[in-house]
Amino acid sequence: MSRIAARFAALKAEGRGALIPFLAAWDPDSNTSMELLRGLPAAGADLIEIGCPFTDPMADGPTVQLASIRALKAGASMAHTLAMVREFRREDDTTPIILMGYLNPIDSYGIERFTTDAAASGVDGLIVVDLPSEEADLLLPYATARGLDVIRLVAPTTDTDRLPLVLDGSSGFVYYVSITGVTGKTTASAAQLAEAIPKIRQATNLPIAIGFGVRTPAQAAEAARQADAAVVGSALLDTLTSTLDEHGRATNTTVRSVLDHVRTLADAVRTARASV
Repeated sequence: MSRIAARFAALKAEGRGALIPFLAAWDPDSNTSMELLRGLPAAGADLIEIGCPFTDPMADGPTVQLASIRALKAGASMAHTLAMVREFRREDDTTPIILMGYLNPIDSYGIERFTTDAAASGVDGLIVVDLPSEEADLLLPYATARGLDVIRLVAPTTDTDRLPLVLDGSSGFVYYVSITGVTGKTTASAAQLAEAIPKIRQATNLPIAIGFGVRTPAQAAEAARQADAAVVGSALLDTLTSTLDEHGRATNTTVRSVLDHVRTLADAVRTARASV
């Protein structure tokens, strides 16, 4: 059983949903990013999503775009992102790690080489935002052969006829993009989620995570009630950004502030279903 499947099975047995925080590799620098990654499990992260910095993150809003810019200015590369995961795995062999990014950096690295190195580094799953379902065979066979879950995105505009194609070959969990548009801009209502999630459940037995617009503890709790996990990215990056100095460098409050924010979100997710 993969780390992702094992974690969701354990959480299901506990009767609660998961918190999946997002951080951008090397944002705002390698040491701070590594310290954040190491601290996330103790702060309440059940799974961790690491963004692979890219020059053209078209699905991301300004907050994530700026995080990518900071990371790239700090020297981030795909090799550095994988090195972060290897370092993390020296201390933590149970928390699932998902890389989220775009096809271009993977293709530049070499798809077969990338999937081999990602698996060897301790990566569990991949989310490739701009990989169309019709072209999934560019990545899927290599990832599957190396035990990497390929996590597919389902949007509000994905109709029931297209769902089987989108979910074909997917594993780990399904990522429900709860809004139309870029990350961090708007939020889906509880009523919209209540309408969308059952349709996805009819098409798959995989856990469902809700992201793109989950910002507050209340929204994270609602996502954990309606689905199986809440993904929070832009809100955490906003917290990180607010602690940087005038040159965009980390301060002595950066790591503590972000991890405290994660704890608040984790508390809301862990108690969400008890409050129903």
